[in-house]
Amino acid sequence: MQRRKIHKVVIAGGGTAGWMAAASLAKLLGKTLDITLVESDEIGTVGVGEATIPTLLTLHELLKVKEQDFVRAVQGTFKLGISFENWRDLGKNYIHSFGWTGRDSWAAGFQHFWLKGQRMGIAREFGEYCKEWLAAKQGRFAVLPSQGLNYAYHFDASLYAAFLRAMAEEHGAVRQEGRIRAVEQDATGFITAIKLQSGQRIEGDLFIDCTGFRGLLIEGALEVGYEDWRHWLPCDRAVAVQTEALSQPLPYTRAIARGAGWQWRIPLQHRVGNGVVFSSEHWSDDEAVAHLKENLTGDMLTEPRVIRFRTGQRHQHWHRNCIAMGLASGFIEPLESTSIHLIQRSIIRLMQMFPYDGIRQPDIDEFNSQMKFEIDNVRDFIILHYHVTERRDTDFWRHCASMDVPDSLRHRIELFRQAGRVFKVPTELFGENSWIQVMLGQGLLPEQYHPIVNMMSDEELATFLSGIHGNVEGMVRQLPEHQRFIDHYCRA
Repeated sequence: MQRRKIHKVVIAGGGTAGWMAAASLAKLLGKTLDITLVESDEIGTVGVGEATIPTLLTLHELLKVKEQDFVRAVQGTFKLGISFENWRDLGKNYIHSFGWTGRDSWAAGFQHFWLKGQRMGIAREFGEYCKEWLAAKQGRFAVLPSQGLNYAYHFDASLYAAFLRAMAEEHGAVRQEGRIRAVEQDATGFITAIKLQSGQRIEGDLFIDCTGFRGLLIEGALEVGYEDWRHWLPCDRAVAVQTEALSQPLPYTRAIARGAGWQWRIPLQHRVGNGVVFSSEHWSDDEAVAHLKENLTGDMLTEPRVIRFRTGQRHQHWHRNCIAMGLASGFIEPLESTSIHLIQRSIIRLMQMFPYDGIRQPDIDEFNSQMKFEIDNVRDFIILHYHVTERRDTDFWRHCASMDVPDSLRHRIELFRQAGRVFKVPTELFGENSWIQVMLGQGLLPEQYHPIVNMMSDEELATFLSGIHGNVEGMVRQLPEHQRFIDHYCRA
């Protein structure tokens, strides 16, 4: 391995991934590093990653981002979860919220108490015992100092990249304009420099590949290979378009299942982000564009843009002295808004294992192992939405319902189906409540509940359930409308 001290870091590519990496390294490690980001104004970014999950707040805390300034700069709104419409079946909708539902006991999760209550006819809808779910349904939101809501953001991805660029440059990162023409390597295969079309050479000790789907360094030069997931995630294209906002923004993302994929709707302060993710085996590009246009509200501000992708991940995210981040490392479709989170996890892991004194294979192996484990968990969670469904109305949905799934996912499904149990390994992204909300929402009802629930009398269970709902309802009733809070707190 390379024992040379790491001083010069070169980030190939900008966009969300590149500038997240540059801002984080420059602000948190920058005094010890020389950071250069290379990007070209001639190359556009995918730019549809406009919805996030609550983990982004952790990175912003590390970077000491003032929330009001950030939300204003990115024309942002707040997000309490995702509304899945027509996924279980046509006309059947549910919300995967960011909060916790009900109260667990030491032996059994809340879902077991709810299951018995449902059989007795005294339980409300599962989400009504979660304050984020109820606030989303009622269009309410506020940032509270304690015992508040778990939330994330909707924002303009290009404005977010600009916000991060300003932070990165303030802390010493340097932007170099130019298109990459070649990647230079030494006899051991380590990258020594990238060469621009202008002829300029940018030398470095460590290279971060943020060049999008092309992966110019990790794949183009290092040829690490790709693990293809199309047999589990058949959607391979997207169409994106922006429209004017005609109504107040909802505090959640809408994911609306269509005949050969699904449509997203993301409300910002100044516009709405829209798109459709679809399978090219079931719709042509023209058909997808037509379906999207039929389901838009508000005039289009941009022309529909078709984006081709292949779900999966690189066999190695870190190889030699190159680390792939964002789309260069792989792609899981944006159904649960995990793209920016996975960029963040790559950055945090790199800083935790940063090879100041030289690159060592154990660090590389550990980095790759942790990334693969987390991404495989996200992959299974996304497949769950497609596979556990009652829809049989199109060839696409019949295929999804009948396809083989990873053994790891099959185990989770059967564990919940037969016994109502869900367990989370600490380093996984999605917790028990996320899996429960989606499995119930998709129509998977456990065959039994934990017998410890029977230690409660029927009257005690009714009081237990009504007490939780009353507390949730009372808290949500005090929240302002989402738009009213934005106007007061962070209007752009």
